[in-house]
Amino acid sequence: MFDIGWGELIVIGVIALIVIGPKELPTVLRTAGRFVNKMRRMASEFQDQFQEALREAELQEIRKQAEDLSGTLHQSVSDLARVDPLADAQRHIETALTAEPGRHDPAALAEAAQAESLPQPAEPSQPLQSDENAPKVAGGGA
Repeated sequence: MFDIGWGELIVIGVIALIVIGPKELPTVLRTAGRFVNKMRRMASEFQDQFQEALREAELQEIRKQAEDLSGTLHQSVSDLARVDPLADAQRHIETALTAEPGRHDPAALAEAAQAESLPQPAEPSQPLQSDENAPKVAGGGA
């Protein structure tokens, strides 16, 4: 606090002894000690109150951040509650089934599997034409 060395203290003590006198010096020093002690307590109380005010301000800021985070978290949870993966999957399945009803029909699938396992006779894509019904080519033949 004050930058007073031992030399300065001795000079102050000698001046106090001369000015105050040896009879009154212990009483004056005791009173001065009480005054300094009282000032230190007041400074300590002020610092404690200041630190408490800072802690309260930080606590209020942390509470506000926690409330903001809680509100955000609550919003996220309510958004997640609206998501239903089973309903989404069921909707996709229903869409696929209604888009191609024969493709997912169990009876049609069984018939298709059976048809694939048995060889089927090939059907001609165009009826066979006899030479009589064949179109005539202009220009004669070879």
